[in-house]
Amino acid sequence: MTQLESKVAIITGASSGIWRATAKIFCQEGAKIIVGARREKELHALVSEINEAGGEAVALAGDVTKESYNKALVDLAIASFGKLDIAFNNAGTLGKGGITELSIEDWQATIETNLSSAFLAAKYQIPAMLKQGGSIIFTSSFVGHSVGIPGMAAYSASKAAVIMITQSAASECSPKVTVNSICPGPVDTDMWIQIDAEWTAIENKPVGTAWRERVEAVPMARAQTSEDVASMAYFLASKDSDFITGQSYHVDGGVLML
Repeated sequence: MTQLESKVAIITGASSGIWRATAKIFCQEGAKIIVGARREKELHALVSEINEAGGEAVALAGDVTKESYNKALVDLAIASFGKLDIAFNNAGTLGKGGITELSIEDWQATIETNLSSAFLAAKYQIPAMLKQGGSIIFTSSFVGHSVGIPGMAAYSASKAAVIMITQSAASECSPKVTVNSICPGPVDTDMWIQIDAEWTAIENKPVGTAWRERVEAVPMARAQTSEDVASMAYFLASKDSDFITGQSYHVDGGVLML
């Protein structure tokens, strides 16, 4: 039997590379999944790919900052598969801009997407898991434990707060439900294309420089992949992590060593 056989999982993540890689691993290991994202076309393409490969997946497009959508995802899991065992809450946005130039609208949008969505997800996921137990996983970032980075105040603040949501939720719903977070470093995804473009503009350097410099600083001497993060999500969803809760795991190739 595979590790996630008979388990039911919600995976959200704005159709990102990490979201896609995690969905595939979970299905390969026997989980039935509910995938959520804003981009409906990419969402249904992934579901079709999984179902054609013999997995079981359903989709619901929507906005993770809305309370009704978080409730609907849990309701869909129960209506489709009878329960909820695992949730990987991976939605996020960059939230660019220095403190003096960042608008209150951009600040609030970043906090809502990265932090409020985590609160709303846990609010509905925890009650659905308390009867049989379960695992909730959030995506934070290495910047949540790092030094301040110019131009990333909103993002850094939101990701640090996700770590505290993780610990608070873990304390509240132990021993039935484990709650942990993953702190990736620079991952080779579309978000980092955006980050590189903005940082190189600020630093007046050629496009691609910021990404190359970050990769060169990784002790493991390579760029991080979505699969690196998905593998940690799988571990935290599996029985092997049953005695782990309230933790924030750095999956960053050694960029930040605590």
